Amino acid sequence: MSAQFGKVGVLYGGKSAERDVSIMSGTGVHKALRSAGVEAHLFDTGVRSLAELAEERFDRVFIALHGRYGEDGTIQGALELLRVPYTGSGPLASALAMDKTMTKRIWVHEGLPTPRFETLDRQSDLAAVAARLGLPLIVKPPHEGSTIGVTKVTDLAGMRAAYDLAAEYDEHVLAEAFIQGRELTVAVLGTGAGARALPVVEIVAPEGNYDYEHKYFTDDTRYLCPAQLPPAVTQRVQEISEAAYRVLGCEGWGRVDVMLDADNQPYLLEVNTSPGMTGHSLVPMAAAADGMNYETLCVEILKDARCKVSGRSS
Repeated sequence: MSAQFGKVGVLYGGKSAERDVSIMSGTGVHKALRSAGVEAHLFDTGVRSLAELAEERFDRVFIALHGRYGEDGTIQGALELLRVPYTGSGPLASALAMDKTMTKRIWVHEGLPTPRFETLDRQSDLAAVAARLGLPLIVKPPHEGSTIGVTKVTDLAGMRAAYDLAAEYDEHVLAEAFIQGRELTVAVLGTGAGARALPVVEIVAPEGNYDYEHKYFTDDTRYLCPAQLPPAVTQRVQEISEAAYRVLGCEGWGRVDVMLDADNQPYLLEVNTSPGMTGHSLVPMAAAADGMNYETLCVEILKDARCKVSGRSS
């Protein structure tokens, strides 16, 4: 196995608001790859430089970074310049998926279902936005993940505080119509026509509050995998998740978040191109339901590492 992959870097940590989660993900991936006989080495992009990354002369890298500078196309572009094959999507798809507003614009153009939305800045009439989208609504920074900076606004009085919180992370803020229903997520493996959805996961959080704490640090949230849905609904959710992933040009692996309303109509929320790989993470859970353990999943993702711009695969 080691000879097949050569010297592998596991990029983790980073400088984003999701650094702590990335450290957990990278540590898990590193351990799994080492257990599989891969010569894997941890590399913290938050404390080490690109010059040091070049000096390591990795044969390929597994990106276990989340958020800015790791999931937004920046590190992917650097790896293209260094000609180091890497896991996941290329610079363009990573940048698009990281920007939830651009993602939604593409989905709307392609006829894929996503909640109605508006982009806010400091001059926005928040009351008018609330009137157009209706309450409750979701206010979030479009370039963050792990529910960081996200608020569910239930009354007009809460709009300003929600905007101010999201604006701490982003210059422009996304307001999105709230979909009451079931929270689902779909892992997707592969590229292009070969991309396939894994079993659907349903997230059942206390009082519907699937926040940062409930995602990573408590056992209060329940996960149902495969989700107990009518077969036709499962198929529809998987199909639109695959379509959402493909139209952005995603590659290798990812995770699509979906809301399912009371009429079993799915609405796409976002795509994560470098999903969590912690003990609470959902891609490993879906893979397990598909007969693939954590170690095998990490190896399968690593097999698909390549440069997307130059096309180098080894």
